[in-house]
Amino acid sequence: MTLECYPMRSDPPRMVPGRPERDWMDDFANRHPYRCLPLTMANTTGWELLCPFGFEAEWDGRMGADSIRFRPDADATLFDHFAASHFTEGVLTFHTGWLFRTPPGWALRASGVPNRFKHGIGALEGLTETDWLPYPFTMNWRFTAPGVVRFEKDEPFCFLQPVPHSRIEAFRPVRAAMDADSDLALQYRKWTEVRTDFNTRMANGDPETIKQAWQRFYFRGEFPDHIAEAPSEHVNKRRLAPLPDAPPIEPAPPARAHVGFRTWSAVPKT
Repeated sequence: MTLECYPMRSDPPRMVPGRPERDWMDDFANRHPYRCLPLTMANTTGWELLCPFGFEAEWDGRMGADSIRFRPDADATLFDHFAASHFTEGVLTFHTGWLFRTPPGWALRASGVPNRFKHGIGALEGLTETDWLPYPFTMNWRFTAPGVVRFEKDEPFCFLQPVPHSRIEAFRPVRAAMDADSDLALQYRKWTEVRTDFNTRMANGDPETIKQAWQRFYFRGEFPDHIAEAPSEHVNKRRLAPLPDAPPIEPAPPARAHVGFRTWSAVPKT
Protein backbone atom coordinates (compact mmCIF):
# COMPACT_ATOMS: atom_id res chain seq x y z
CA MET A 1 0.00 0.00 0.00
CA THR A 2 1.46 3.35 -1.01
CA LEU A 3 0.37 6.95 -0.63
CA GLU A 4 2.04 8.71 -3.55
CA CYS A 5 2.98 12.30 -2.73
CA TYR A 6 3.92 14.53 -5.67
CA PRO A 7 5.35 17.94 -4.68
CA MET A 8 3.74 20.79 -6.58
CA ARG A 9 6.46 23.27 -5.60
CA SER A 10 10.12 23.08 -4.73
CA ASP A 11 9.48 23.47 -0.98
CA PRO A 12 6.03 22.01 -0.15
CA PRO A 13 4.81 21.97 3.47
CA ARG A 14 6.34 19.26 5.62
CA MET A 15 4.33 16.08 6.10
CA VAL A 16 4.75 14.05 9.31
CA PRO A 17 2.93 11.13 10.95
CA GLY A 18 0.22 12.23 13.37
CA ARG A 19 1.56 13.03 16.83
CA PRO A 20 -0.26 12.03 20.04
CA GLU A 21 0.52 15.17 22.07
CA ARG A 22 -1.99 17.98 22.60
CA ASP A 23 -1.45 21.09 24.73
CA TRP A 24 -4.80 20.77 26.48
CA MET A 25 -4.11 17.10 27.24
CA ASP A 26 -0.73 18.06 28.73
CA ASP A 27 -2.39 20.72 30.89
CA PHE A 28 -5.16 18.40 32.15
CA ALA A 29 -4.86 17.17 35.75
CA ASN A 30 -2.45 14.21 35.80
CA ARG A 31 -2.54 14.31 31.97
CA HIS A 32 -5.65 12.18 32.33
CA PRO A 33 -6.78 12.35 28.65
CA TYR A 34 -3.73 10.32 27.58
CA ARG A 35 -5.30 7.37 29.40
CA CYS A 36 -8.08 7.42 26.79
CA LEU A 37 -6.75 5.18 24.05
CA PRO A 38 -9.43 6.20 21.48
CA LEU A 39 -8.19 9.81 21.81
CA THR A 40 -4.53 9.04 21.27
CA MET A 41 -5.27 6.61 18.44
CA ALA A 42 -7.35 9.23 16.64
CA ASN A 43 -4.52 11.74 17.12
CA THR A 44 -2.05 9.44 15.36
CA THR A 45 -4.16 7.78 12.64
CA GLY A 46 -3.10 9.97 9.75
CA TRP A 47 -0.47 12.43 8.58
CA GLU A 48 -0.12 16.13 9.41
CA LEU A 49 0.79 18.91 6.98
CA LEU A 50 2.69 21.68 8.77
CA CYS A 51 2.74 25.44 8.20
CA PRO A 52 6.10 26.44 6.66
CA PHE A 53 5.95 29.79 8.49
CA GLY A 54 3.73 31.69 10.89
CA PHE A 55 1.03 34.21 9.96
CA GLU A 56 -2.05 36.01 11.19
CA ALA A 57 -5.38 36.16 9.39
CA GLU A 58 -8.10 38.67 10.25
CA TRP A 59 -11.73 38.47 9.11
CA ASP A 60 -13.84 41.62 9.30
CA GLY A 61 -17.15 39.75 9.04
CA ARG A 62 -17.98 40.68 5.45
CA MET A 63 -18.57 38.06 2.78
CA GLY A 64 -16.19 39.19 0.04
CA ALA A 65 -12.78 37.74 -0.80
CA ASP A 66 -11.16 40.95 0.45
CA SER A 67 -12.69 40.53 3.92
CA ILE A 68 -9.72 38.46 5.14
CA ARG A 69 -6.41 40.24 5.63
CA PHE A 70 -3.17 38.32 6.05
CA ARG A 71 -0.04 39.30 7.97
CA PRO A 72 2.70 36.74 7.30
CA ASP A 73 5.84 36.59 9.41
CA ALA A 74 9.02 38.13 8.06
CA ASP A 75 10.47 34.78 6.98
CA ALA A 76 7.44 33.83 4.87
CA THR A 77 8.16 33.19 1.19
CA LEU A 78 5.61 32.94 -1.62
CA PHE A 79 2.81 33.40 0.90
CA ASP A 80 0.12 33.72 -1.79
CA HIS A 81 1.02 30.19 -2.94
CA PHE A 82 0.20 28.86 0.53
CA ALA A 83 -2.81 30.69 2.02
CA ALA A 84 -5.47 32.91 0.48
CA SER A 85 -9.07 34.13 0.68
CA HIS A 86 -10.49 32.26 -2.29
CA PHE A 87 -14.00 31.00 -1.59
CA THR A 88 -15.23 34.20 0.18
CA GLU A 89 -17.68 34.09 3.15
CA GLY A 90 -14.91 33.95 5.76
CA VAL A 91 -13.20 30.86 4.34
CA LEU A 92 -9.41 30.64 4.63
CA THR A 93 -7.90 28.40 1.96
CA PHE A 94 -4.60 26.53 2.25
CA HIS A 95 -2.78 25.11 -0.76
CA THR A 96 -1.31 21.81 0.41
CA GLY A 97 1.59 21.96 -2.05
CA TRP A 98 1.11 18.28 -2.89
CA LEU A 99 -0.78 16.10 -5.35
CA PHE A 100 -1.75 12.80 -3.73
CA ARG A 101 -2.60 9.47 -5.32
CA THR A 102 -4.07 6.51 -3.44
CA PRO A 103 -4.66 2.88 -4.47
CA PRO A 104 -7.91 2.05 -6.32
CA GLY A 105 -10.95 2.37 -4.07
CA TRP A 106 -9.16 4.58 -1.52
CA ALA A 107 -9.83 8.29 -0.99
CA LEU A 108 -8.14 10.88 1.21
CA ARG A 109 -10.07 12.54 4.01
CA ALA A 110 -8.62 16.01 4.66
CA SER A 111 -9.61 17.59 7.98
CA GLY A 112 -8.34 19.50 10.95
CA VAL A 113 -6.07 17.61 13.30
CA PRO A 114 -8.20 15.43 15.65
CA ASN A 115 -8.74 16.77 19.16
CA ARG A 116 -6.95 20.03 18.44
CA PHE A 117 -9.01 23.20 18.68
CA LYS A 118 -8.59 26.76 17.48
CA HIS A 119 -10.60 29.67 18.84
CA GLY A 120 -12.48 31.66 16.21
CA ILE A 121 -12.02 29.30 13.28
CA GLY A 122 -12.95 25.72 12.43
CA ALA A 123 -11.56 23.27 9.92
CA LEU A 124 -13.77 22.07 7.08
CA GLU A 125 -13.49 18.42 6.06
CA GLY A 126 -13.40 16.94 2.60
CA LEU A 127 -13.23 13.45 1.10
CA THR A 128 -11.46 13.39 -2.26
CA GLU A 129 -11.22 10.48 -4.72
CA THR A 130 -7.45 10.63 -4.97
CA ASP A 131 -7.34 7.24 -6.71
CA TRP A 132 -7.99 9.06 -10.00
CA LEU A 133 -7.86 12.84 -9.45
CA PRO A 134 -5.03 14.38 -11.55
CA TYR A 135 -4.77 17.68 -9.65
CA PRO A 136 -4.36 18.86 -6.03
CA PHE A 137 -7.13 19.74 -3.59
CA THR A 138 -7.15 22.55 -1.03
CA MET A 139 -7.62 22.53 2.72
CA ASN A 140 -10.15 25.07 4.02
CA TRP A 141 -11.01 26.62 7.37
CA ARG A 142 -13.98 28.90 8.11
CA PHE A 143 -14.01 31.73 10.62
CA THR A 144 -16.71 31.29 13.27
CA ALA A 145 -16.67 34.99 14.19
CA PRO A 146 -14.91 38.16 13.06
CA GLY A 147 -11.47 38.49 14.58
CA VAL A 148 -7.82 37.49 14.33
CA VAL A 149 -6.40 33.96 14.31
CA ARG A 150 -2.77 32.94 14.21
CA PHE A 151 -1.10 29.86 12.76
CA GLU A 152 2.42 29.21 14.03
CA LYS A 153 5.31 27.81 12.05
CA ASP A 154 5.15 23.98 12.09
CA GLU A 155 1.55 24.08 13.34
CA PRO A 156 -0.53 21.46 11.50
CA PHE A 157 -3.13 22.90 9.16
CA CYS A 158 -4.34 19.65 7.56
CA PHE A 159 -4.75 16.02 8.62
CA LEU A 160 -4.78 13.29 5.96
CA GLN A 161 -6.43 9.89 6.38
CA PRO A 162 -6.77 7.25 3.64
CA VAL A 163 -10.33 5.92 3.57
CA PRO A 164 -11.64 2.87 1.64
CA HIS A 165 -14.57 4.92 0.37
CA SER A 166 -15.67 2.43 -2.28
CA ARG A 167 -16.54 -0.14 0.39
CA ILE A 168 -18.48 1.93 2.95
CA GLU A 169 -21.79 1.63 1.09
CA ALA A 170 -21.62 -2.14 1.57
CA PHE A 171 -22.33 -1.63 5.28
CA ARG A 172 -25.92 -2.09 6.43
CA PRO A 173 -26.87 -0.95 9.95
CA VAL A 174 -28.95 -3.65 11.66
CA ARG A 175 -30.77 -3.60 14.99
CA ALA A 176 -29.59 -6.53 17.09
CA ALA A 177 -30.99 -7.97 20.32
CA MET A 178 -28.44 -9.10 22.90
CA ASP A 179 -29.21 -12.67 23.91
CA ALA A 180 -28.84 -12.94 27.68
CA ASP A 181 -26.77 -16.10 27.33
CA SER A 182 -24.54 -14.88 24.51
CA ASP A 183 -20.82 -14.35 24.92
CA LEU A 184 -21.26 -10.61 24.34
CA ALA A 185 -23.88 -10.35 27.10
CA LEU A 186 -21.69 -12.28 29.55
CA GLN A 187 -18.67 -10.10 28.75
CA TYR A 188 -20.74 -6.92 29.13
CA ARG A 189 -22.12 -7.99 32.51
CA LYS A 190 -18.65 -8.86 33.80
CA TRP A 191 -17.30 -5.49 32.64
CA THR A 192 -20.22 -3.72 34.37
CA GLU A 193 -19.56 -5.54 37.64
CA VAL A 194 -15.82 -4.83 37.60
CA ARG A 195 -16.29 -1.21 36.56
CA THR A 196 -18.94 -0.52 39.21
CA ASP A 197 -16.80 -2.10 41.91
CA PHE A 198 -13.76 -0.04 40.86
CA ASN A 199 -15.71 3.23 40.84
CA THR A 200 -17.22 2.46 44.25
CA ARG A 201 -13.80 1.76 45.78
CA MET A 202 -12.41 4.91 44.18
CA ALA A 203 -15.27 7.02 45.60
CA ASN A 204 -14.70 5.51 49.05
CA GLY A 205 -11.02 6.47 48.97
CA ASP A 206 -9.58 2.98 48.87
CA PRO A 207 -5.76 3.50 48.86
CA GLU A 208 -4.95 0.64 46.48
CA THR A 209 -7.62 1.73 44.03
CA ILE A 210 -6.41 5.34 44.13
CA LYS A 211 -2.87 4.10 43.53
CA GLN A 212 -4.07 2.11 40.54
CA ALA A 213 -5.77 5.31 39.23
CA TRP A 214 -7.47 3.72 36.23
CA GLN A 215 -8.37 0.38 34.73
CA ARG A 216 -6.39 -0.60 31.67
CA PHE A 217 -8.53 -3.36 30.14
CA TYR A 218 -9.13 -1.56 26.86
CA PHE A 219 -5.61 -0.12 26.66
CA ARG A 220 -4.12 -3.60 27.04
CA GLY A 221 -6.75 -5.28 24.90
CA GLU A 222 -7.93 -7.53 27.76
CA PHE A 223 -11.24 -8.73 29.13
CA PRO A 224 -11.97 -8.36 32.88
CA ASP A 225 -10.91 -11.50 34.77
CA HIS A 226 -9.84 -12.96 31.40
CA ILE A 227 -13.43 -13.99 30.73
CA ALA A 228 -12.57 -14.32 27.04
CA GLU A 229 -9.45 -14.61 24.91
CA ALA A 230 -7.73 -11.29 24.26
CA PRO A 231 -8.00 -9.97 20.68
CA SER A 232 -4.85 -10.72 18.70
CA GLU A 233 -4.99 -7.55 16.57
CA HIS A 234 -5.44 -4.98 19.33
CA VAL A 235 -3.34 -1.83 18.78
CA ASN A 236 -2.47 0.72 21.46
CA LYS A 237 0.16 2.70 19.59
CA ARG A 238 0.07 3.83 15.98
CA ARG A 239 3.32 3.82 14.01
CA LEU A 240 2.81 5.38 10.59
CA ALA A 241 5.61 5.56 8.05
CA PRO A 242 7.10 9.04 7.55
CA LEU A 243 7.47 10.64 4.15
CA PRO A 244 11.11 10.17 3.10
CA ASP A 245 13.18 13.28 2.54
CA ALA A 246 13.65 14.40 -1.02
CA PRO A 247 16.71 12.77 -2.62
CA PRO A 248 19.73 15.06 -3.09
CA ILE A 249 20.00 16.76 -6.44
CA GLU A 250 22.80 15.16 -8.41
CA PRO A 251 25.16 17.48 -10.29
CA ALA A 252 24.50 17.75 -14.00
CA PRO A 253 26.91 15.73 -16.15
CA PRO A 254 29.46 17.73 -18.18
CA ALA A 255 28.20 19.02 -21.49
CA ARG A 256 29.15 16.87 -24.45
CA ALA A 257 28.95 17.52 -28.16
CA HIS A 258 27.81 14.81 -30.56
CA VAL A 259 28.84 14.62 -34.22
CA GLY A 260 27.82 11.55 -36.16
CA PHE A 261 28.91 8.49 -34.21
CA ARG A 262 31.86 10.23 -32.57
CA THR A 263 31.67 12.01 -29.21
CA TRP A 264 33.91 14.68 -27.76
CA SER A 265 33.89 16.29 -24.35
CA ALA A 266 33.00 19.96 -24.70
CA VAL A 267 36.41 21.43 -23.78
CA PRO A 268 38.12 24.49 -25.18
CA LYS A 269 40.46 23.97 -28.11
CA THR A 270 44.15 24.59 -27.56
